[in-house]
Amino acid sequence: MSLYMIDKKHKETVHTDTNHYEYTTVTNDENKVRIYQLKNGLKVFLAQNFDAPRIQTFIPVRTGSNNDPSDNTGLAHYLEHMMFKGTSKIGTQNWEKEKELLNQISDLYETHKTEQDPEKKKEIYKKIDQISQEASEYAIANEYDKAISSLGASGTNAHTWFDETVYKNNIPNNELEKWLKIEKERFSEIVLRLFHTELESVYEEFNRAQDNDTRLVNYELMDALFPTHPNGQQTTLGKPEHLKNPSMKAIHKYFDEYYVPNNYALVLVGDLDFEKTIQLIDRYFGAIPYRELPEKTPVIEKPISEIIKRTVKSPTTPRIQLAWRTDSYGTREAMLADIVVNILSNRGEAGLLDLHINQTQKMLWAQAFSVGLKQYGYFSIVAVPKETQTLDQAKEMVLEEIELIKKGDFPDWILPAIINDFKLQRMKGLETAEGLATTLYDTYIKGRTWEQELNEMDEYARFTKEDVVNFANTFFKDNYVMVYKEKGINDKLVRVENPGITPVKINREAQSEFLKGILADKTEDIQPDFIDYQKEITTDTIHGKKLSFVKNKYNDIAQVHFIFPFGSDHDRDLGISTQLLQYLGTRDLSPEDLKKEFFKIGINNDFKTTHNQLLISLSGLEENIEKGIALLQHWMFNVNPDQEIYTQFVGTVLENRQAIKKDKNRIMTALTTYTKLGNTSRFTDVISKEELKNSKAEIFTDRMKKLFNYPYQIFFYGKDFDNFRQYIGKYTEPETLHIPEPKLYPEPETGGNVYFINYDMVQMEMSKAGKGNSVNTANFGKINVFNEYFGRGLSSIVFQEIRESKSLAYSAYVSYAASSELNHPDYITTYIGTQPDKLMIAVDTMNELMNELPEVPIQFENAKNAALKQIASTRVTRNNIFFNTLRLGKLGISHDFRKDIYEQIKNMKFEDMKEFYQAEIKPVNFNTAIIGKKENLDMEAVNKMGNFIEVSLEDIFGH
Repeated sequence: MSLYMIDKKHKETVHTDTNHYEYTTVTNDENKVRIYQLKNGLKVFLAQNFDAPRIQTFIPVRTGSNNDPSDNTGLAHYLEHMMFKGTSKIGTQNWEKEKELLNQISDLYETHKTEQDPEKKKEIYKKIDQISQEASEYAIANEYDKAISSLGASGTNAHTWFDETVYKNNIPNNELEKWLKIEKERFSEIVLRLFHTELESVYEEFNRAQDNDTRLVNYELMDALFPTHPNGQQTTLGKPEHLKNPSMKAIHKYFDEYYVPNNYALVLVGDLDFEKTIQLIDRYFGAIPYRELPEKTPVIEKPISEIIKRTVKSPTTPRIQLAWRTDSYGTREAMLADIVVNILSNRGEAGLLDLHINQTQKMLWAQAFSVGLKQYGYFSIVAVPKETQTLDQAKEMVLEEIELIKKGDFPDWILPAIINDFKLQRMKGLETAEGLATTLYDTYIKGRTWEQELNEMDEYARFTKEDVVNFANTFFKDNYVMVYKEKGINDKLVRVENPGITPVKINREAQSEFLKGILADKTEDIQPDFIDYQKEITTDTIHGKKLSFVKNKYNDIAQVHFIFPFGSDHDRDLGISTQLLQYLGTRDLSPEDLKKEFFKIGINNDFKTTHNQLLISLSGLEENIEKGIALLQHWMFNVNPDQEIYTQFVGTVLENRQAIKKDKNRIMTALTTYTKLGNTSRFTDVISKEELKNSKAEIFTDRMKKLFNYPYQIFFYGKDFDNFRQYIGKYTEPETLHIPEPKLYPEPETGGNVYFINYDMVQMEMSKAGKGNSVNTANFGKINVFNEYFGRGLSSIVFQEIRESKSLAYSAYVSYAASSELNHPDYITTYIGTQPDKLMIAVDTMNELMNELPEVPIQFENAKNAALKQIASTRVTRNNIFFNTLRLGKLGISHDFRKDIYEQIKNMKFEDMKEFYQAEIKPVNFNTAIIGKKENLDMEAVNKMGNFIEVSLEDIFGH
């Protein structure tokens, strides 16, 4: 019988609301999603979630890099950036004058695109730069962001991928109409203002991608999997020659063709009224005209009939990636591929790769995953061999696991366990407004119905072991792509010279009539709702242990947390002991059996060690939590100190340490920490290679066996506290051990040093770290507004000056971070990532901004109001209710401190922030961290920044 002939649990039904709008719902949909379609073809997905008086909004457009013209790749992504630049009403002081100049710039770009002579191209670019200067006199940078943040929006962003461009905002529900007004304006037309500076930022984003070898491997993989389809032939960021030769006319044409109401949707999930919301949406978006979409000829790939090999070189650890092309998302083949992925690698770490390779430490790491796209998709395995193994040996090891599936050599219990895990993940995913809204937009992008999406779990559950084995035997042949990621010099890097952009005007003080209207249109304020922690958290004691409970009002998933008030400062090797535990079993259960038992009952376990806390957590269906606790304690109390496994574990740890030292992001994190804390920090205080090699497994396992004899408290998040109280007593141990004294690490003064690490990359990254005064909770409101106003976010002073005006970096920020514990210092951090020939100009610009706090009253008011609206419309929910009290306790606070912050911001004047800046930031001295290629360093400029010290990887990692 066909999969689709069986009676479905979820079926679409059509209704009409009181205002005669027709909408669809799906039977047995616990989220009661309503799907409307306006006369112009606009789809609207609405659902209610009353966690907070806010609405998660997404505007997914059914177009992405796959629709880029082949001579203008990167266009969809670039257009996404330009959607934040405003319209003829948003972001301009004089549209008529600005428009003339933008038309001239557009014509010059067309000439620039066709000109072949490099010198003439440069001359045209100079002319573009000059007219852009004139045009910027009329432009107002980031006015869209100012308008949207004035609503108290958060999470303002967008992304582009193969078949989607998605615009995101989370807004207070009382600002719904203003949000619609702004978005309707944004989606009605596009204006390509401040174009050449934004183009340079996109180029910096391209440079960042060149320094990310995961992307480089993926580009090769996709190119081989899809030799003719845009999935493999057009990257989202585009080709460098296209980015350097854009066409404004092509962008306008693309917008007119694809940004039409019958090709995008509005997804709103939150505290909303269905009927009022659809009326408002129709009032604003209903008038945008329907337009036929361009005809697209489907690209059909020929089946892959051989093994295709590619090679990528970069400084990181070698690895191999295999991939088989699949049919499109939601097809039988894609679903079976997804099941095979989970037989190999699953969240319970009970898959064949998990147990046979990772658990037994046969190589450093292996994992399977699948990607389902609108057209086609792929099944993939990544394998990282040990230093003594070749990439081909790693490949053979993972192919052996696929052979086991072909033979049906996997346990019968695993299929039902995978399906239960899928259902658990679905439950977790749909419980938040953002989770549900994300699933809805993804369903829309892939052209599926909500009915299909909800019936998917039942379809998965119908697959039998026989189906899986038959699939594996027909699917896995010598028809795959393999990419060898070797350690070496990447000779394909594109290095580009700074085009020399003259800084454009950003007119911070100016406001368009549109923005003035938005600001003048007052809505009734949402009143903040501060939480009474004593009321929301039920406490009790059991056998002398504090027990806390918060009720889960949403679903049947529960969590239990054992919280130990000590961490690596009290016992340096606590973290490594919990890591070793993951590889060990007991006398009754092998390590593999333990993983299987946890996965069978659908319980996840997690160990998190910080410097002052160890948190052991279990989560899963509430009915299985007690079984999970019993299994956890059986494991910890009876752990078998297998010396052979320990010796392998030491090898794995040491190899991972080597791998980390080749990873640019990990190096930059270590370098920044070193810059802040020097060579005597907890980051560099790690167990040595000699100590690891000479130790016995017992030293680490004894810690685990005795752990529950130390002081700890228990937090339960679920539904039935009475039941939990009845059984938890059986699992508490008498307190017989005392917490050791913590090691005190110095927090040295900063200033005067430049620490450098040489790494082969296109960009340079620079971070400055300065030690501030001891944390003072009375400053938290000022810190909140200062970060919003000056250092972080799209309309902050730093972003506008470094990215919008001067186009010096894709990413630049200043952040004031308050210490999370009393009697410790705050830190101020600055960051710039850019190409080497722009770095020093960017540093000078940052220094100028940091020297005197720029005063922009309009921006200050906007930052202040945005902060107030966000606090007023945010609610503390779920397990955060308890964990917030733990965080606040470290600052000596026991009430909802947002109340104090809110009052402080409410009464704040610019002078207060200026005084804070003069007292807490201006006197700070900074150390500097730089990573990049040494030959690209301007040593004269660097020496002016301080005492230059080239540090080794051993210095910054401590091993």
